Amino acid sequence: MQDKSAPEEFDVVIVGRGPVGATLANLLGLCGVRTLVLEREARTYHLPRAVHFDDECMRVFQTLGLADAILPHVILSPGMLFLDADGRMLLDWSRPQTLTPMGWNLSYRFHQPDLEDALIAGLARWPHIALRNRCDVFALDQDEIGVRVRYEDLSNGRLSEVRAGYVIGCDGARSLVRRFIGSGMDDLGFHERWLVIDVLLKRNRDDLGDYSIQHCDPRRPATYVRGTGTRRRWEITVLPDEDSQVVAQPAKVWELLSRWITPEDAELERAAVYTFHSIIAQQWRSGRLLLAGDSAHQTPPFLGQGMCAGIRDAANLAWKLAAVLRGLADPSLLDTYQSERQPHVREFIELAIRLGGVINTKAIEAGLAAGEARANAPVRLEVKKPLLGPGLALGDLPLAGHLAPQFELKDGRRGDDRVGYSHVLLVESAATISSRLALSQSGTEILTSDDAEGVGSWLREHGIIAALVRPDRYVRGSAGNDTDLDRLIAAVTPPTHVPSAA
Repeated sequence: MQDKSAPEEFDVVIVGRGPVGATLANLLGLCGVRTLVLEREARTYHLPRAVHFDDECMRVFQTLGLADAILPHVILSPGMLFLDADGRMLLDWSRPQTLTPMGWNLSYRFHQPDLEDALIAGLARWPHIALRNRCDVFALDQDEIGVRVRYEDLSNGRLSEVRAGYVIGCDGARSLVRRFIGSGMDDLGFHERWLVIDVLLKRNRDDLGDYSIQHCDPRRPATYVRGTGTRRRWEITVLPDEDSQVVAQPAKVWELLSRWITPEDAELERAAVYTFHSIIAQQWRSGRLLLAGDSAHQTPPFLGQGMCAGIRDAANLAWKLAAVLRGLADPSLLDTYQSERQPHVREFIELAIRLGGVINTKAIEAGLAAGEARANAPVRLEVKKPLLGPGLALGDLPLAGHLAPQFELKDGRRGDDRVGYSHVLLVESAATISSRLALSQSGTEILTSDDAEGVGSWLREHGIIAALVRPDRYVRGSAGNDTDLDRLIAAVTPPTHVPSAA
């Protein structure tokens, strides 16, 4: 039955209510953007999926005002060890337990349904954000003024439509929005079947440890991951001649787990065969349709960066959408989303593939090349976050495209709590800025040494007098002199100027 009433209008429709879609919706809530989230399922999927996120993601959750709601549901990860078939260490990827420059710990473990529940609950704070479950989008028709979004309410069979300025596909690997964009996929060459087993311990097994363990056994590579509470996960390679359905049967699952645990130790929560992929969509935007998360890219899980990449997509995209919708920027600003994010995510996927080579012991040299040799010790892996690709960053200025640190304010709060999801100019003293009124009118915050002692020392360390940091916490550019400073201020003060790609 078709609803004949005039279609509702929204600035943005998000297809998909997983962690990426819910994060994007919360960020748009912060920006005051009228948003509708359409989700096919009735409720949060109850079984584990993603199990790791990093300091940059937690910083985004802090921006959403949801870090305090999420913290009780996470544990810190000490890192990952790579062992050969005889149990000898090949690679040490320990994570520091101290706070990083992001203001958070480097590695968190979590149960995805807990995170999704916190993100979805956060949407209730925004009267201009609507969430509709059991709604299956089947058609997207865009014109010069918007997008017609048609969907079926699966609870009653009613067909409805809404109008939107933009539609963002956060609808996963089989994305409908990607099909409407018509994007091809770049295949980076990794496609392997793995059996993912989640268990709940019935008795204490401290001997399993808190480190993730990569068992680099050429006969059957496997991964162990400590989850929150009593949750533990094993990911075990499925051999080429094995049937996916047979290998996921409980008897076979317990046979494969027998070197670590037995049915007396734990109960099976889930066992399923997944094919891990390494692919990136060639086109993330077509007019008013855009992609984020798994609809735009999929990675093997060995770095724990799959969901993290989608959270970064959301943080990059939301403030740009808000600027375009407010008329403060030309729609071409949205082209910098793919140009900045695609090279960043490709670098992480390529590193995950190299680590997969170590785990499978097919290309140990290539994997170890990512590490750093130490005397009398296994190789220790150090992963540096990639830079943004070309886009808004003023690439001829120092630090452009790097993540900015989060400074502790003199009152003990974290700096982002004052800045919000806005641009911020870091300077030694506000007295040096003649354009403070223009900056204020543009919504750009100013953070000085009077606010946070670390600002001045960080500027001096890098030989600069100022740095402009974007809402997603990446440095847009820095200034070594007054001319550069004027250029930074011009980048964010009316009339809004979208710099050409650097």
